[in-house]
Amino acid sequence: MADKNWQAGGKVQMSARAVVCLTGTVVPFAAACAASGDLAPSGYGGSAGPDMIWEMLIGGIVVCSFVGAVALWIASALRKFKRLQLRRNAFVSSALNNLSQGVVMTDSRRRIIFCNDRYLDIYGLSRSDIFEGMTGPDLLALRRERGLLDVSTEDFYTNAGTPEGLVTGLPEGRSVLVRYFALPNGGSVATHEDCSEQRKLSRQLASTKQFLESVLDNVPVCVAAKSIEDGRYIFANRAFERFSRFSRDYIVGKRGEDIFQPATAASIAEADRAALDSPEGQYRTEFAVERGSKKRVLSSNRVIARDQNNQPEFLIAMFDDVTDRKSLSKELENTKKFLELVVDNIPVSLIVQRVSDGRYLLANRGAEAILNRRREDATGLTAADIFNPREAKLIIARDEAAIKKRGLLTEEHPISTKDGLRLFLTRRMTVLDEAGEPQYLIKTHEDVTDRRQTESRMAHMAYHDGLTDLPNRAAFLQALAQMIEACAGSDEEFAVLCVDLDGLKEINDVFGHAIGDKLLVEVARRIQASARGGVVARLSGDEFGLIIDGKQPAAGRALAEQLAEAMSNEFPIDGKSVRTGLTTGISIFPHNGVDAASLLANAGAALFRAKAKSRGSISVYEPEMDAQIRDRRVLHQDLSLAIRNGELSLHYQPQAVARHTVAESEVIGFEALARWLHPVRGFVPPGDFIPIAEESGLIVEMGEWILREACREAASWPKPLQIAVNLSPAQFMHGDVVGLVHSILIETGLAPGRLELEITEGVLIEDFDRGLALLRRLKALGVRVSMDDFGSGYSSLSYLQAFPFDKIKIDRAFVMHLGRNPQSASIVRAVVGLGHGLGMSIVAEGVETQEQLGFLADEDCDAVQGYFIGKPAPIGQYSALVGRTNAPEPARKTG
Repeated sequence: MADKNWQAGGKVQMSARAVVCLTGTVVPFAAACAASGDLAPSGYGGSAGPDMIWEMLIGGIVVCSFVGAVALWIASALRKFKRLQLRRNAFVSSALNNLSQGVVMTDSRRRIIFCNDRYLDIYGLSRSDIFEGMTGPDLLALRRERGLLDVSTEDFYTNAGTPEGLVTGLPEGRSVLVRYFALPNGGSVATHEDCSEQRKLSRQLASTKQFLESVLDNVPVCVAAKSIEDGRYIFANRAFERFSRFSRDYIVGKRGEDIFQPATAASIAEADRAALDSPEGQYRTEFAVERGSKKRVLSSNRVIARDQNNQPEFLIAMFDDVTDRKSLSKELENTKKFLELVVDNIPVSLIVQRVSDGRYLLANRGAEAILNRRREDATGLTAADIFNPREAKLIIARDEAAIKKRGLLTEEHPISTKDGLRLFLTRRMTVLDEAGEPQYLIKTHEDVTDRRQTESRMAHMAYHDGLTDLPNRAAFLQALAQMIEACAGSDEEFAVLCVDLDGLKEINDVFGHAIGDKLLVEVARRIQASARGGVVARLSGDEFGLIIDGKQPAAGRALAEQLAEAMSNEFPIDGKSVRTGLTTGISIFPHNGVDAASLLANAGAALFRAKAKSRGSISVYEPEMDAQIRDRRVLHQDLSLAIRNGELSLHYQPQAVARHTVAESEVIGFEALARWLHPVRGFVPPGDFIPIAEESGLIVEMGEWILREACREAASWPKPLQIAVNLSPAQFMHGDVVGLVHSILIETGLAPGRLELEITEGVLIEDFDRGLALLRRLKALGVRVSMDDFGSGYSSLSYLQAFPFDKIKIDRAFVMHLGRNPQSASIVRAVVGLGHGLGMSIVAEGVETQEQLGFLADEDCDAVQGYFIGKPAPIGQYSALVGRTNAPEPARKTG
């Protein structure tokens, strides 16, 4: 490319020089002719006038000037073309330098005209190693000299030019895939790609495949796999080969009718269809097949393998010949059933031995722990054959005492088992024959180790927590009373700390209660280590209590800070890193109470204040905290009365189609929202009374009223708009929510398709299977179900996969930052794409600006809701929107 530019520049210079030369030649020539008179026309007798000579001279100068101007214009155009070519060359060079593959280009004489940076990186070369005029073979020789090429030059070009390319090895086990392409102009392009990781994965895959095939080949059960699309076998192990008497090379690619007789092939086809029709994708059966001249009974298990789209792809059949087992006599089966029912279902270990020689005749499964072996292996042996001499001597002595007594002999004694030394309650009973002589000795052994240990732990458990083994609330109150008694009448102080573990419920929801319990044990251990001898107790599920002496409240605060520091490090539990923190409330003796109950209650009040501030806070009790707690309790009582007295009301917030302006956004429905006008307090924000209703269970009664009132109101609208109602997780946990919705729809006459029930993840977190079943029953009623506050929880994607929601509501926390936070825009864009991919519509909450509305409209969000569309208000303000006459159109957009 550089050569071409150089040639183009040369042509410009040559053209300019030619014009200048022409001009220099014509002008002197014209002047000379004028001087000598050679230019005189013949018609004038060889003598030309001066005017004629000057006209010719001026004409020559004009022509030369014109030719010079044209030459300069051509030179300027070529210089611009050269600069354009250089810019294009720089762009192409930059693009090639940023490729993930190394690239080398040569011209028709094999000279290197381009080599990108990736090529140099792959082989550890520098730009100075590529000298001017260097050819491709020269570069290969340099790499071979430095140990970077393991093939000859001829093999390199031969193999790299094939469609598969050439793989060369580099130091440290790396591999490079090279492909060589010849160009029509005689040049070439070669690409170099580091394929070390791909080759490693290929080798691992091949090794895994070989291992699996080896395992399946050595399984004694027949295993075969066939394609569901055409029913042809794609795999058969050695056991299948032996059974079918065909090699796997013959079997693969054939159908059942090509291998087995018609009756057998029909049985196989029927079992295949049953497996495909089974909801579990698995089918067990037994059927008869013809093998030569004999009929054999096969026990078969068929499993459907599905592809990434959950569509059936392969059928795996495993079967075993059970003909011999089926031929066992009926009497043996009955005897076996009798022994299993009578002997194995006795809730204690049972041993029967013959008195004459002391040999064991019968033992149930429970006796295997006593015998330290399988019961089949113990039959026919004596105590001396099974136990060590010392144990055998004691057992024989007890057996002889029971035989001599000829009655029931009971005692407790330790027995060594595989689980260690255990305490057993042994009963020996002698069975006499018809002559009244001892014939059999029946022995039962009941493991009472746990019972005795339980009894011994009863006193301990009465005052200790079963999980952490810390003192419980009762023990803590006793210790607190003793501390008060010791400090009474003196100037000594001590602090009572109520410590709450932050986020335990969320941890249980995300990781499971097993992880949560282990976390509590580790937290208890760290608290004990930080308390340094102080009293530590577990007061409730996630609350701990501590007593610390010293100068207060400084000592109490210092301990609280030490506890917070101890919790700052992650808890590695079962391969997971769990984080938590502590929120602490402190009360001081004697300033905040002189009895145990008061000190503990006031520490709890301080804890309540600390949690209200933020997680991880430390709060010391102050007298006004009692007033706040009492106020919250009074508000709870007032709310209970408000629900019964009809003080609650509903406001309705419009939901509209997402368009670029409010005027274009047609209202398609409303969300019903509860409001409370207290007779004394005035308007109580929902954020104050809804949490109280959730915590106290009043939300169930309140939710029923909201649902009934919203459906009654929507049923009266002339326009059949949607009505959305929130359902609390508590409504799913208590009562028949499906029956309630059904009865309200019948009572109000609202069409089910107009009702939309909004739920949060809490419905499924509490009890996934039950919540999922209830949602499916609600969907069966014809109502719509939407996921509210999407993205604010823990596992929304798994819930979307498990249940076909009609709608997803994007949480306002993401919408409010649109235009200011690029992450929010990416999240909203991803949720819209996800919902549409799953066939669900999307509603964005909290739309408050034109910018937010425009963004959502551009991203094809289906609907919007927020103050910019319309504030929650009594339905009378939206009469025109619901189709009621004589009502002005409300101003939905706010300033």
